[in-house]
Amino acid sequence: MAFSASISSRVLQSSAALAHHNRTKISRPPSQCRSFSPLPPVSFPSKRIAFGQQRKRESSNSCILASVTDISVEKSMEEFRLPEGDLWSVHKFGGTCVGSSERIKNVAEIIIKDDTERKLVVVSAMSKVTDMMYDLIFKAQSRDDSYVSAVDAVFEKHRSTAHDLLDGDELAGFLSRLHDDIHNLKAMLRAINIAGHATESFSDFVVGHGELWTAQLLAAVVRKNGMDCQWMDTRDVLIVNPTSSNQVDPDFFESEKKLKKWYSQNPSKTVIATGFIASTPDNIPTTLKRDGSDFSAAIMGALLRARQVTIWTDVDGVYSADPRKVSEAVILRTLSYQEAWEMSYFGANVLHPRTIIPVMRYDIPIVIRNIFNLSAPGTMICRPFVCENEDDQIVDTPVKGFATIDDLALVNVEGTGMAGVPGTANAIFGAVKDVGANVIMISQASSEHSVCFAVPEKEVKAVAEALQSRFREALNAGRLSQVAIIPNCSILATVGQKMASTPGVSATLFNALAKANINVRAIAQGCSEYNITVVVKREDCIRALRAVHSRFYLSRTTIAMGIIGPGLIGGTLLDQLRDQAAVLKEEFNIDLRVMGITGSRNMLLSDSGIDLLRWRELLKEKGEVADLNKFTQHVHGNHFFPNTALVDCTADSHVASCYRDWLCKGIHVITPNKKANSGPLDQYLKLRALQRKSYTHYFYEATVGAGLPIISTLRGLLETGDKILRIEGIFSGTLSYLFNNFIGTRSFSEVVAEAKEAGYTEPDPRDDLSGTDVARKVIILARESGLKLELSDLPVHSLVPEPLRACASAEEFMKQLPQFDQELSKERQEAEDAGEVLRYVGVVDAVNRKGMVQLRRYKKDHPFAQLSGSDNIIAFTTTRYKEQPLIVRGPGAGAQVTAGGIFSDILRLASYLGAPS
Repeated sequence: MAFSASISSRVLQSSAALAHHNRTKISRPPSQCRSFSPLPPVSFPSKRIAFGQQRKRESSNSCILASVTDISVEKSMEEFRLPEGDLWSVHKFGGTCVGSSERIKNVAEIIIKDDTERKLVVVSAMSKVTDMMYDLIFKAQSRDDSYVSAVDAVFEKHRSTAHDLLDGDELAGFLSRLHDDIHNLKAMLRAINIAGHATESFSDFVVGHGELWTAQLLAAVVRKNGMDCQWMDTRDVLIVNPTSSNQVDPDFFESEKKLKKWYSQNPSKTVIATGFIASTPDNIPTTLKRDGSDFSAAIMGALLRARQVTIWTDVDGVYSADPRKVSEAVILRTLSYQEAWEMSYFGANVLHPRTIIPVMRYDIPIVIRNIFNLSAPGTMICRPFVCENEDDQIVDTPVKGFATIDDLALVNVEGTGMAGVPGTANAIFGAVKDVGANVIMISQASSEHSVCFAVPEKEVKAVAEALQSRFREALNAGRLSQVAIIPNCSILATVGQKMASTPGVSATLFNALAKANINVRAIAQGCSEYNITVVVKREDCIRALRAVHSRFYLSRTTIAMGIIGPGLIGGTLLDQLRDQAAVLKEEFNIDLRVMGITGSRNMLLSDSGIDLLRWRELLKEKGEVADLNKFTQHVHGNHFFPNTALVDCTADSHVASCYRDWLCKGIHVITPNKKANSGPLDQYLKLRALQRKSYTHYFYEATVGAGLPIISTLRGLLETGDKILRIEGIFSGTLSYLFNNFIGTRSFSEVVAEAKEAGYTEPDPRDDLSGTDVARKVIILARESGLKLELSDLPVHSLVPEPLRACASAEEFMKQLPQFDQELSKERQEAEDAGEVLRYVGVVDAVNRKGMVQLRRYKKDHPFAQLSGSDNIIAFTTTRYKEQPLIVRGPGAGAQVTAGGIFSDILRLASYLGAPS
């Protein structure tokens, strides 16, 4: 170790001497202070005026003018004072921005085009170089001799880049310094290799060379383009004090003194400074740790009292949410310092929180820009009132953004013995500190019965063991009941400075989560109200993020749908969705995404949405064997969509039996299938109870009247306090058609044959004539009215003659039906003689709590006698509508109107989920 330290000392001295030797001490005419002329693509002109008026800066007029004719170097150093204030702009370019010779040229071009009076540019090492340098240390201390060839690879990367960028004396000078640095590095790594260990200061010294070389290269390129430019080794300027939390605190007083001294020796209007590296008060090289280059830029901006710090990166700015998770995420034009602080803490791609601290002192705005998209305005992080007054694109929402943290676990310490006992929290978090775990979030109720906090999942085992050990006596005595671990959690943070002055933000947030069927496991909110943090299941995190983002930003309400039964009704619905999709997106912000279509044999699945222009063709070409469980999992399993709905267009009782399970999973159900609501009463009651106590929706308007608003009308009456006395109606379009045309001398079998030929009946007309379909509709309305009836409780007048009910086929039935015309013809004649007509009706008698399906006679002036075609008609007799029933009339059958009724339910679901009405 002594040998290693000796080598280190010599290398450091050599490096310092080399840096001192290479500095250019010049005498030049003093800079003339002038008003700045901003760089249009970088700055926000209106904001610049606001900051110029309100920030207290040292005047740029403080620069001292001096003649340098025939004066000594010492006097020159004294008089080249460091100007401060709005004359300076600070830029920071990360490793991606300077990752190649071409990109370094682009950076130089941006610097040259910035016509701010003075510029300080902070640069990182070229992309991957820092990793390469850490790898050198790892190999050296592992006594892996391949570190030698790895050093050569680092040398070659920078040598070839220099040859691409420079020539003449600039190239020769850089290569000479590069050779010396590589020689010193090899000596240092050799010492590390012998010792088998690298101290932190040795590592920091090695790693910092990437920034040194990039700064020299960029400065040379800028000079090559005719601009006065110096490069700065920030180890000579920035003084930082290490802390116990593996971070550093800048010493602004000492750094400012050293910066003034450095500038007096190297006066220039353009300075290229190394990011990431600094020195301790003992002049030992160190680094600024994580996101050090951004931190360097913020510190330098504060030291110079700069007008603006621009962080150049590879994204257009700060998004309202992670665009990889929320495709509708928008670029935020402005953020307050506090908002940026909150979002960055919770993992958003903003800045490390400590980066913001230096610039906040002097109200210096930070602008995040995309070097690969100069037309993008970026995001300005600034003082809040400036952001509010000047952001012409601000969204009218108190929430600015959302961020998430995954792979967490909740720890819940619970017990009645905690209440009122001082020091309990201290003991809990002291135990957590002892194992070195990081507490992400804390939540405690005022009852003090429990303390809940989140830690990274990789640390939760050690935390649990530490708490069990620390509170073993309390657990055994019953003062604490448990130390519970809830794994597989994620945090969703909602951030916005205006949340503090806006009532109802929490209500909106939790309502959006509830409608997406997201269960919240823990909540935390500080009194500043800048942040509301919730903990959810990891598998629910993306759906939760999309749901709340959609609610606050009014982005498209997206519903992932699965269509079951692409027959006549289902196929018509798909065609209607196809025709209306563009209008819904553009005018109503509703994105209905069909993720799957399944029939009884084949199904078609898609990860992003089926092309509804070709769904029939795709189902034939790419369909796979139908599997309802797999289908359901596929539609619901895509976490990029917060809302899932299954649309059952079948009449299948097995599909209907799945509704309860789907609702339990948070899947909304829409259907014209009557089997669930007219099936066993206990199953119906469980289904409705589940629907009422959850935010999962179950819509079935089309079960009774196709597209007619029968269910919704009945609910409206009941919910407003009306009382149902009687519901009576012609509920079957097929039977309505039959009795509307069963007139004159026509036989009933003739009318049935005509209806079958026209497609008004089911393939087997007995399905219509039996009255079962009408009976199911009566049961549905009876149950909606509060009657607890079974289908078997209804007396049903079947129009299928008893001898024909067992016919082997529909053809055999139709062949024999004329033999039974006489009885119905006789009933028709008797009705006509009395001035009446026959109508096949269903009745809900709410007063006597019963229902029935009958063939009844009505006077010719009765509304039921006025029907034509296949229209349905339903009369509601209530306490309000007792003398004159409320009547709903219109087409009650047919693929178009039934599909339209289903479509209407889908849009109703979208409005419930947050789409604008």
